[in-house]
Amino acid sequence: MTYPRYPKYKDSGVEWLGEVPEHWNVASVKRLFSVVGGSTPKSENEAFWEGGIVWVTPADLSQIKGLLIADSTRRISEEGLASCGTTLVPEGSLILSTRAPIGSLGIAATVMCTNQGCKALVPNPETNAKFYAYLFSASNDELNIRGKGTTFLELSGDALASFSIPVPFPVEQTAIAVFLDRETGRIDALIAEQEKLIELLKEKRQAVISHAVTKGLDPSAPMKDSGIKWLGDVPAHWEFKRFKDVCVEIVDCKNRTPDQFDDGEYFVVRTSCVKDGLFDQQHGYMTNLDNFLEWTRKGRPRDGDVLFTREAPAGEACLSPVGLDFCLGQRMMYLRPDLSQIRSDFLLLSVYGPQVRQFIQAKAKGSTVGHLRVGEVGELPCLIPPIDEQAALSATMAQFDCQMDELSAEALRAIELLKEHRSALISAAVTGKIDVRGLVPDQEAA
Repeated sequence: MTYPRYPKYKDSGVEWLGEVPEHWNVASVKRLFSVVGGSTPKSENEAFWEGGIVWVTPADLSQIKGLLIADSTRRISEEGLASCGTTLVPEGSLILSTRAPIGSLGIAATVMCTNQGCKALVPNPETNAKFYAYLFSASNDELNIRGKGTTFLELSGDALASFSIPVPFPVEQTAIAVFLDRETGRIDALIAEQEKLIELLKEKRQAVISHAVTKGLDPSAPMKDSGIKWLGDVPAHWEFKRFKDVCVEIVDCKNRTPDQFDDGEYFVVRTSCVKDGLFDQQHGYMTNLDNFLEWTRKGRPRDGDVLFTREAPAGEACLSPVGLDFCLGQRMMYLRPDLSQIRSDFLLLSVYGPQVRQFIQAKAKGSTVGHLRVGEVGELPCLIPPIDEQAALSATMAQFDCQMDELSAEALRAIELLKEHRSALISAAVTGKIDVRGLVPDQEAA
């Protein structure tokens, strides 16, 4: 949709704003808001904590969905509030993270205070907090430019207070906020549909894997009772085995992580590098030769091995990356298949089969973190078809994965385009590049 522009514009005098509608003003943040800093009570004093006062940190802001923030991970007591330099601010205040990172924000849905990583902006009576929440979300890059620091960027209270922002009439601020609520809500609904599609594709893939590794491809094959109620019948010629029966090596890494050396020559595979059967190099880091030798003393992973996470989370796996000199980080293992019994790709499929999933879930009961001991990995159960059937099953699954990947990629592209459109629409509306006044009923803008 093409939106109209305002009849006349003028130079705002602010580089990042450019031209603004002729009747708009430009002012510093401190003309429209009171800027209130935060602080942290002493952590060792238990009386200062676990009280009833919401105490917001940048981490809290990064976790909210939408614009409202009503609670915090930790709360402080009245004694904690009185002990430090934080200040209660009223409902409707803007809460902005000003370090690690700069720019996460929310609108206070209740009375609250913040730590030193945030600033609260208490609006003047004629200032619409929702409009300026959208404005600050659109000016994130500009706020970060004004941050200073070597260890991490921090936006000072003075830099925030002097930041120049556009000032439409109050009724116009409200109209723009109402318009953006409506339009971003529609865009967010479309994004949610695409995200749901991606989840459905993952569920479909899991269902197909489960069928492939327990029922096979031939619906006419003779079946036998598995002896497991939830599993039902399985192909009569398949064998029940354990990972230790079909692997020549199951090797755990050292129980700590190698030191990081940015100029090192050897890659460290962490648990975060392994997810949904795929290897993701961006979550690892580099180490040096001494660490590499120490962390491969038990064994060195090679092509054809299956990498396996036994914690954080347990049960993710991928094929060993080809052409990469690497060692394994903490909680990582490698499984070396006996190729006379099981193919590497079929072993990987078995990790995501229902028998292994059930085993891991049973071990995780009553625990917030799934964890497998080294010996338990060897006990993981699997069904083993003949090698030629394994090859056919793996090929079929590879073809299916390609189809799922294409559909997922299309959904991700759609999400990215929708997010870009959302950001562009917000920026255009709050800086006056489009005129949305006529698109909001008068009663809603009042």
